[in-house]
Amino acid sequence: MQTYPDVKLFINGEWRDAIGGETIEVTDPATDEVIGKIAHARKADLDLALQAADKGFKIWRDTAPFDRSKIMRKAADILRERADAIAFLMTREQGKPLAQSKMEIMGAADTIDWFAEEARRTYGQIIPARFSGVAQMTIKQPVGPVAAFTPWNFPINQIVRKLSAAVATGCSIIVKAPEETPASPAELIRAFADAGIPAGVIGLVYGIPAEVSEYLIPHPVIRKISFTGSTPVGKHLAALAGKHMKRATMELGGHAPVMVFNDADLDKAIEISAMSKFRNAGQVCVSPTRFLVQDGIADKFLDGFVKAAEAIKVGNGLEADTVMGPLANERRIPAMEALIQDAVSNGGELKTGGKRIGNKGNFFEPTVLANVPTTAKIMNDEPFGPIAIINRFSTYEDAITEANRLPFGLASYAFTGSVKTAHALGREVEAGMLTINHNGLALPEVPFGGMKDSGYGTEGGSEAVAAYLETKYVTQMN
Repeated sequence: MQTYPDVKLFINGEWRDAIGGETIEVTDPATDEVIGKIAHARKADLDLALQAADKGFKIWRDTAPFDRSKIMRKAADILRERADAIAFLMTREQGKPLAQSKMEIMGAADTIDWFAEEARRTYGQIIPARFSGVAQMTIKQPVGPVAAFTPWNFPINQIVRKLSAAVATGCSIIVKAPEETPASPAELIRAFADAGIPAGVIGLVYGIPAEVSEYLIPHPVIRKISFTGSTPVGKHLAALAGKHMKRATMELGGHAPVMVFNDADLDKAIEISAMSKFRNAGQVCVSPTRFLVQDGIADKFLDGFVKAAEAIKVGNGLEADTVMGPLANERRIPAMEALIQDAVSNGGELKTGGKRIGNKGNFFEPTVLANVPTTAKIMNDEPFGPIAIINRFSTYEDAITEANRLPFGLASYAFTGSVKTAHALGREVEAGMLTINHNGLALPEVPFGGMKDSGYGTEGGSEAVAAYLETKYVTQMN
């Protein structure tokens, strides 16, 4: 059996303990066992990381995009070679089934490859001049050292988009990775280090989130931040970045609507929706949460979805037949219970689930609520857990009104057999991402980001590298 390592900081190309020797314990959410510890960075460690990032940026910005790309492609290959070993670490620290952990790692390697190629083509422009003998052009230059802050639900995937975009464009980056799930991010960084990336280009730190962010963001070395997390924290960090004129990419919370129309393929809608809802125990920022089902098929959809939820095997992610692992944090159990109790007290119906499983580990039943009024807390706050809410609607206008009711606008889903309806949804749903009749989100080559209180900027697709580049105008007269 593979062992879980103690995790160190990565600063200036070296794996090192914190200067003060402080550590933080890491717990397996399936067993409640303390499995390791991580180095706890304080300001002295952050100062070293900032010095290294400043030095690394000056080296890396002058490295040709072609050479950056080669190192990134090598890192991707190393990550694939180590996927099984890293998947074990991820499952131990985060809880998701091994197959999902490995899928996340292999997807991260694809993301690195995609960014490695995309940033080789960050072309400027030649702008026709008004006068003879004048040349006008724009060139793209890296914005500078980046600070990235990421959550625990996808320990590698949340980092790899930020890391790949920064490194591909010639920026250096300091990653503040999640303390709950530290080992798999460290292995992502190790793949880049072993691929030959120069010292200082990538830094990795762990610590008290507020202490780290409020020190790094205002620091003059840092020129851009990227954050994935809750809307309240994101607003605070965006305000801090704005105060210091730092660029920011914000991927924040959602509360994704799923609109299922009478003309949808019912079996397909149930299968895809249930799989998406309970993936990673619902701890996904784009997880479908508010299911809006048209009257004509509402009863059949509810019955089928409940059966799908009840068929899910919940267990330790290391067991081969596990479909859904534990919640990553013990604190999520009372949060789920409170949301369910509030929904029922407001008139909602508990159709299945709703309880903790056992008294060891953070296991929770896949849960389905129905006919929940908008006065319930769960209809307004993202549950971030294995709870689906299934409500009815009568008309297209009813569905759109409810889908757009909340201030969030990250992901959205729809199932319909009508081309007309699909086109209308594309125009009218207020979300950064809409996927119709399949789950087509989060590929490296497509945009990933939200609108309204779900943030701004994209971490996927061709636009993602733009946030890490400055456009400089240069003109010359002969």
